[in-house]
Amino acid sequence: MNLLSMLLSSMLSSGSVNNLSGKTGLSSQQVAKLVRLALPILLKAMTGNASSASGLASLVGALTQHTSKSSFADQIGEADTRDGSRIIGHILGSEEDAVVSRLAGESGASADQVNALLSMIAPALMSGVSAASQAQVQSQTQTLSQAAPAGGVFDLSSMLSMFGGMSQPLVEEPKQDSAAMDGSALLGALLTSMLKG
Repeated sequence: MNLLSMLLSSMLSSGSVNNLSGKTGLSSQQVAKLVRLALPILLKAMTGNASSASGLASLVGALTQHTSKSSFADQIGEADTRDGSRIIGHILGSEEDAVVSRLAGESGASADQVNALLSMIAPALMSGVSAASQAQVQSQTQTLSQAAPAGGVFDLSSMLSMFGGMSQPLVEEPKQDSAAMDGSALLGALLTSMLKG
């Protein structure tokens, strides 16, 4: 599953873009560009956070608090921007100002507009990742129950290799980091944690 593609599809729907445009003052083209730039960075940062046991536990805990089944357009329209701002702060940490500055420079938006957009999409991002990870757990559990030998224990160690420490600063373009950018490594980490738990 490509998490990035799923999130982009939902966040770039006409309803989502219209809500973001109306609340930030950005054109629909600017919104679309900013969302396309921001989501891979956010997924990469979340993957980096999930590469430590404490960070992964914190992320799993946060995901359990964001399980909205509403459409992304509705979630964005009704977003609690204070909550969204806190989420972005947790995801980006000390890199937040640098990431906002980079996104503003590349999209033509102001830093305030970038911050507003990020705080609006953050709760929907969390619920989207939560839904995707739960679906992956259900799928994997079903597969394991069919494939595992009676009394056998499935070895999850191979899943641990799907994600690793993020040594590159977020503001630099990654070179060979597609698993972090498209969210597959993040889902691998979440899947491992949830199946072990």
